[in-house]
Amino acid sequence: MSRVGDGAGARGLIGLWSGVGLVAANMIGVGVFLSTGYMAQEMSPAWILIDWVVGLVLAMAGARAYAEVARMIPRSGGEYRYLSDLVHPVLGYVAGWASLLVGFAAPTAINAAAAAAFLGTVTPVAHPRAVATALIAVLTIFHSLGLVTSKWTQDLLIALKVVLLVGFVVLGLALGESAWPTWTPPHGSADFAAGPFFGNLFFITFAYIGWNAAAYAAGEFRHPTRDVPRAMLLGCAAVGALYLLVNWVFVANLDPADAAAAVGSDTVTLGHAVAVKLIGPTGARLMSILVALAFFSTMSAMTMVGPRVYATMAEDGFLPRLLAAREGRPPVTSVVLQSAVAMAIIWTNTLKNALQNVGALLAVFSALVAASLFVMRWRRPDLPRPVPAALVAAAATVILSGWMLVVGFRRLDRSLVVWSAALTALALATYGATELLRRRAVSGPRPGAAPPRTGS
Repeated sequence: MSRVGDGAGARGLIGLWSGVGLVAANMIGVGVFLSTGYMAQEMSPAWILIDWVVGLVLAMAGARAYAEVARMIPRSGGEYRYLSDLVHPVLGYVAGWASLLVGFAAPTAINAAAAAAFLGTVTPVAHPRAVATALIAVLTIFHSLGLVTSKWTQDLLIALKVVLLVGFVVLGLALGESAWPTWTPPHGSADFAAGPFFGNLFFITFAYIGWNAAAYAAGEFRHPTRDVPRAMLLGCAAVGALYLLVNWVFVANLDPADAAAAVGSDTVTLGHAVAVKLIGPTGARLMSILVALAFFSTMSAMTMVGPRVYATMAEDGFLPRLLAAREGRPPVTSVVLQSAVAMAIIWTNTLKNALQNVGALLAVFSALVAASLFVMRWRRPDLPRPVPAALVAAAATVILSGWMLVVGFRRLDRSLVVWSAALTALALATYGATELLRRRAVSGPRPGAAPPRTGS
């Protein structure tokens, strides 16, 4: 059986531009269509746009740091692979669990819920959570059929998504307001305030997640050492530029009351609110269909990429072998597992808290990978030393992420602490149990004892 991490049997399916599309598909989702609505309640237009620029700087710095790590470790697995190889397997193991629950399942659930909400502006949706669950089920089937089907499904959806986002920007610039907005937030002021600025950066961090998507499927690239770093940097830069234009359209054409009405409704439709103003109800309904397709594309990207992490962990013996992939096939059981977790999240969580908490936790693991570049020189002397530009980017990632967490943490739901502690404790406990079974398997069973099953 081939190793997923090495990409045997799968390598060659993803080229540079498919990789850029994979990054863009993971990045562009519900976050950009919701975040400014929340931010407008306590931040002025200027500081909202500056916050998005800071978010882009943070994402690009992270992408540059990851690009250096991906160049040295061109294998699938993302944070799990990098932290296991560069720091310690236990840290990578915790990151792998976080990828399942936070990195992929939660964003899939959030985008599914938002897609169902946007469809509610077109036709009545009596049970939006049921619709969201059905959307996840459809993608689970598509991404279980085969690697080629999975790739072509993803390429088609990202093409539709880019057309949508570019079309929305063109519409806003052509028909919308061009004067600088003068509105003030109802619960803040036009001046800088560190709490709202860094607290709302969690929303932006969630909107930018996905810039590291190529790293999770590195083993499936034709030229992983060259194309994985390029895909992350090019994809992040292109999406960041689009995000700034989209948010200009939002702040120029919506005031805080409009934004509050949109994000406070059962049909979360900030883009719909702009479209109603610019092209009327009929055009806005069409826009909602296209936005729902964009969210569907993001769900597809998460369903394609995330299971590669669990499959890699299974190949390494840290998860049941059932979750591994067969040669030339997608990791079907891992796909089903992630989708099941996403469905559970849909039925148990609210949207706003999920956006903030996911952004905060993912910032932690991105900063840990960036910091691992500084550990590399004494933990992995067999690898070349990181170039200075990558170390500067890594330092910026660690500093910005750390400051964002320190300043913004008190604004987060306190249940995040309990939830994070429970996740870490569960991961550590299962890691310890798995390691014990692995050692027993290596040393051999006691006389007369049945051999243990490893990886379970």
